Amino acid sequence: MDFASLMNQQLSKAKAPSTTDKKYLKRAELEEERKKAYIAEQKALEEQRQAKAAAKRKREEEVASEQAAREEKRRKLAEESRKIREQKEEEEERARRKRLGLPDLVKKKDNGNDEDGANGPDGDDVPEEVLRKKLREIGHPVMLFGESHNARIRRYKKLTTVMSKGPIPTTLELVEEKDMRVDGGMPKDKEGRKWLFRQLASYFSMVLTAYEKTMEEERTDTSASKTAYNVMVQTRENMKPLFRKFETGNLDDSLIEPIVQIVKALQERRYVDANDDYLRLSIGKAAWPIGVTMVGIHERSAREKLHNGEKGHVMGDEVTRKIMQSIKRCLTFAQVRWPPTDLRQLMG
Repeated sequence: MDFASLMNQQLSKAKAPSTTDKKYLKRAELEEERKKAYIAEQKALEEQRQAKAAAKRKREEEVASEQAAREEKRRKLAEESRKIREQKEEEEERARRKRLGLPDLVKKKDNGNDEDGANGPDGDDVPEEVLRKKLREIGHPVMLFGESHNARIRRYKKLTTVMSKGPIPTTLELVEEKDMRVDGGMPKDKEGRKWLFRQLASYFSMVLTAYEKTMEEERTDTSASKTAYNVMVQTRENMKPLFRKFETGNLDDSLIEPIVQIVKALQERRYVDANDDYLRLSIGKAAWPIGVTMVGIHERSAREKLHNGEKGHVMGDEVTRKIMQSIKRCLTFAQVRWPPTDLRQLMG
């Protein structure tokens, strides 16, 4: 064997890869393999957990949306049933009032859900800084304990409201005597109604002032004089709700029109006609039931004709009864204070 073949043999031995496997592994290699397997397992578990959480969240959202839809449907059904029930009750009440000859119901106005009411008596808002400045100017506390902004506005409006001087102080601006005469018509616009209420308040204030002055002049220690004076005081107190209704404009048309007719007759010194209007309003002219011939649970044609277009008495309301009684006393005093030119218009 020559030298070249020996060198090639040695080189081939050096380059040949080792095909023998290791009979042992290092602890570090084992730890590395275990760590990789643990990480892979934890990653798979995390992905599985996230998938389950996403599926659960989706199911909860679907259940919540279905429940919200059911609640909304239930709320709408309850609202519709409530409206139907209220409408039915209102129709029954209107039918009852029509059957008894009472005034028709007045529709309620929606005042909102604010517990403090509107921003003010007229619904206008006042900035906080401006409101505090105005309260300081009139010498009143800027803020009371537990007072809200809307309550503070109402307090300021109440403090700055100018009341008329008369037997019944009112926020309405009273008109002069030459402007008190009413035309007997019922205005439809807001400004016309407000002017009419000012005319009525001015006329009743004039009558009550003359009534009070006369009672003061004729006041003595006799029982008759004391009774007459107490009647005057009671008349003045019972007229206050009417003035409050004039201020707010919350007066039923079924009462405004007869009162206007009574005042128009009083201003023209037609006291018999005014008394007829008073009787027509207080007692009414609707026919009364005709007895046992109408016994039954169903409406008869005769019963339906009784209250067709006619109104019965309005004395079912205590406040209205006192107001009408006070108007009658003003009527009785007016014919003594301002006698009629036609004696046929003088009540007996």
